[in-house]
Amino acid sequence: MNLPRFVHVRQSFPNRAIPDIPRHVHRELAASGLAGRVPKGARVAVGVGSRGISNIATITRAVIDFWKSQGANPFLFPAMGSHGAATAEGQADVLAHYGIHEATMGVPVLSSLDVVSLGATAEGIETFVDRNAFESDGIFLIPRIKWHTDFVGPIESGMFKMMAIGLGKFSGAQNYHTHAYKIGLERMIRSVGERVFASGKVLGGLAIQEGAHHETAGLVVLSSAGGCAAMLAHEEKLLAEVKSWKANVPADPIDVLIVDEMGKNISGAGMDTKVINRSVYGGANCFADVPRIERVYVRGLTDLTYGSAVGVGLADVIHDRLLEQVDWNPTYINSLTASTPLAIQTPIHFASDAEALAAIAPTVGKHDLSQVTYCRIRNTMELMDALVSENLLPQLNPNAHVISEPFAMNFDANGDFELIETPPETLVHA
Repeated sequence: MNLPRFVHVRQSFPNRAIPDIPRHVHRELAASGLAGRVPKGARVAVGVGSRGISNIATITRAVIDFWKSQGANPFLFPAMGSHGAATAEGQADVLAHYGIHEATMGVPVLSSLDVVSLGATAEGIETFVDRNAFESDGIFLIPRIKWHTDFVGPIESGMFKMMAIGLGKFSGAQNYHTHAYKIGLERMIRSVGERVFASGKVLGGLAIQEGAHHETAGLVVLSSAGGCAAMLAHEEKLLAEVKSWKANVPADPIDVLIVDEMGKNISGAGMDTKVINRSVYGGANCFADVPRIERVYVRGLTDLTYGSAVGVGLADVIHDRLLEQVDWNPTYINSLTASTPLAIQTPIHFASDAEALAAIAPTVGKHDLSQVTYCRIRNTMELMDALVSENLLPQLNPNAHVISEPFAMNFDANGDFELIETPPETLVHA
């Protein structure tokens, strides 16, 4: 397999990182007035999800410390639907791998799949809440506000999604996705979230916003004090802001996107569909505001996906190594719970990078294979740095700058990419 030479490109986006996260969290929570709504000694249930969120342990500890400073007795619980292979132990283990456990947080982590039914929504959706959280004096969530991999709307992933699927645990996640198959995910999230809100148990949450560098760019309190409609409107505003910060791959179009790793900690769909321009329901290049990508090649799974290969079906070709890493039990659970079986269909696969690329390059519609363009990224969450083929340079976006001399993308004796610690850092473009 003869590849063109590559260069290292780096994208430039504003870095919105909050410099002192604990101080910022304390200031925001103190100004919110939430502490005045619970008596001294109140048990506050703090819910944390399963995504790979920057600084999540620091943020969580700051929230816990705030509630303690106000005389409350907080505890932690996983708010993550069917993740962790839909077991209480697995969900606690997910949090522990992010550094969130009793020894680091100073409070208990109560992980259980036991739920309480809140009755049905107007659409007939029976609504569930984690029993430990429901039996507390108030629920406080730590969601990340982000675009969703499966739909587009004014609210996507965030506070109300966590109130629905996260709080509903495995029982809720199964039930909600079944209804969402017919009425749509956004309508389901709004309906279930509003029913949870009506229970009066939710105090609010600390919404995390991340910038293009995956940095903690916003930590904003969403309070239930102003009513459900106000909290929804606040979340909509935060999501619109996050979308305006979004990074994409550095060029458009791209013939072959090479993704070194995918996993649940990277995205709910293993790979961010609004980066690779694929749908979990089938179909390619379905998002008009995302660069066009003809083929996606994925090389492996992350360690923190616990063997779940949800989203593997979004790839056109994969390395045999990835298949060997798959644990089909959590993969089946995650995919079938979300009603997205297409997303775990096994793509064609090969024993080496060279074989995979040789097989897929002729399928992009170019007779002259020397004109096939390539872009290689680590994963769909880390997009500031990429390796692109020289013939892709005319398609670079204005934010992308070449920071190396051209170099060969060599293969080892097994036909796999040789390790590239750091491409040559000779600046050739300002």
